Amino acid sequence: MPPHVYTQYKTNCPFTFEYPIYSVIKRDSSRNAEPCWLNIEYPSFKAKVYLSYKTVNNNLASLLEDSRTFVYNHTAMADAIDEKVISFPDHKVYGILYDLKGNAASSFQFFATDSLHHFIRASLYFNSRPNYDSLTPIIAFIRQDMVHMVETLQWSKLGLANKYVNSPSLKTENN
Repeated sequence: MPPHVYTQYKTNCPFTFEYPIYSVIKRDSSRNAEPCWLNIEYPSFKAKVYLSYKTVNNNLASLLEDSRTFVYNHTAMADAIDEKVISFPDHKVYGILYDLKGNAASSFQFFATDSLHHFIRASLYFNSRPNYDSLTPIIAFIRQDMVHMVETLQWSKLGLANKYVNSPSLKTENN
């Protein structure tokens, strides 16, 4: 495994975080993708972290419930789902980390929010059949990167989210 080395990701989206230099960030190009949805690709591990951003607009309860539903849809294949609370009051970052044990399609997910303006959800997937035993070292490695992303997550100035999300100049590659 390469050493964990990070660099700052900055974009026109209303958030920044540190990501690993051995990964590649691309704008999500799927049909229903929104402007601040990103894919953090790990080519050497055939893994991808899907990151989606939503502006909170009197919809925090539904965003939280959707996030929980996405995680617990893996119950059939997960042996266990462990939750850990995220709380970084200095940066106004709160949420939950989800460790999914067993042969679930996604083995690690999180959501983070400031509870007023911003909401991010991320999930780890591999481009292979889930085999928890053989993927455990890689899951642990990428989990450390995802936790680091949350620890370094910072929101833009509150209230500017719509300006950034609707900006046509959103950069799509690593900055």
